[in-house]
Amino acid sequence: MILLRHIPFLRAVFLYSITAFGGPQGHYGMMLKTFVQKRHDVTEEELMEYMAFCQMLPGASSTQTVFLIGYKRGRFPLAILTLAIWMFPACLIMGGLSFLLTYNLSIEAGWFRFIQPMAIGFIGYSTYRLYNVAVHNTITNVIMLIATVMTLFFFKNPFVFPGLIVAAGIATNFSDKRIPQKGVPPKKIRWGNILLFFLVFAVAGYFSETARKEGWQNRRAYNLFENSYRFGSLVFGGGDVLMPMMYEQYVIRPSQRPDSLSRARMTKQEFLTGSGLVRAIPGPVFSIGAYTGGMVMKDQGKEMQLLGCIIGSVALFLPSVLLVLFFFPVWHNLKKYAVIFRSLEGINACIVGIMAGATLYLMKDLAIPQILEGNINGLLDVIVITGTLVLLVRTKVPPPIIAFGCLALGVLATYL
Repeated sequence: MILLRHIPFLRAVFLYSITAFGGPQGHYGMMLKTFVQKRHDVTEEELMEYMAFCQMLPGASSTQTVFLIGYKRGRFPLAILTLAIWMFPACLIMGGLSFLLTYNLSIEAGWFRFIQPMAIGFIGYSTYRLYNVAVHNTITNVIMLIATVMTLFFFKNPFVFPGLIVAAGIATNFSDKRIPQKGVPPKKIRWGNILLFFLVFAVAGYFSETARKEGWQNRRAYNLFENSYRFGSLVFGGGDVLMPMMYEQYVIRPSQRPDSLSRARMTKQEFLTGSGLVRAIPGPVFSIGAYTGGMVMKDQGKEMQLLGCIIGSVALFLPSVLLVLFFFPVWHNLKKYAVIFRSLEGINACIVGIMAGATLYLMKDLAIPQILEGNINGLLDVIVITGTLVLLVRTKVPPPIIAFGCLALGVLATYL
């Protein structure tokens, strides 16, 4: 009966999972429209807090944010269901791709022609909405502008986002803003989550190395779990940082080792195919784990390949969950101290600046060069970006309709 009460929320999560294009920055725009404005599962202030908190942790930040929304509504059981529904469509697609490539699958890139400009429109919408919530005085305007410029020039640096958030929090600590006496009870800190995080890290490393040295029959599965868990534990900056780490692990390193045939490995073309497609499908970029898991196990039979898809997905997302479960109560409890409470003002303004900088950066790479070259595609991108932003601001058109509409436009343009 308790689960039945949450079915509308889980249905909304599923619709979000199959239409959330554009990576973490694009995902936040859809979260705002779906879980704040339409369903009121969280407030804009809570969403900003979740976003800021998750940006300071390693792992999949948009996945961690969705997990926290589910956690707020129904504690741990609903959070796990939310995570599973969010992950499943993208992981199914990427895992399926590892099988379908055997049959020389051909996908028209033009189908996804308007997905990236649509995602930029969603990011712009997030910036517009959150600006009215978080930026309201001189210091927050300055923080937002600095964060915008830094994001624009250092977008792909893995430490720029957590660095900006920490600096913004320090900047607003010089105010005399008082803590409201709300009497919010502290949350219980579950030390078992962080102990489990380190235990899995250590055990995975031990079994992976032992399996390699002793030549265990299924040693590649142990190796895959250790690699994926390590990536999920250490990566800051999302998919732009995850991809080079995976490329070095599965493509470069095996080619340089004498025992490479026993290692998890992929060809350069296989990796580039997966890393390109994962940016064109909805859902988390970390779903690339299902693809890499399947590809490195494909020569050991279909059952082992399926196991590889599962291992690659679960091991990559697991650290994000354990870190959130441990650190979020810590963060909640620290907010009763002036140094943390005053930091939130700067952190929220910084998040707006990051969104604005991401919008400008993606436009700089996508539309502006084509416009300067006189290419009509650049003008079409600007039209899609503007149209998406206008629909979100001025109408009540649901985000899934906008996403499917842009996909239909891409398919239509491919065959015209």
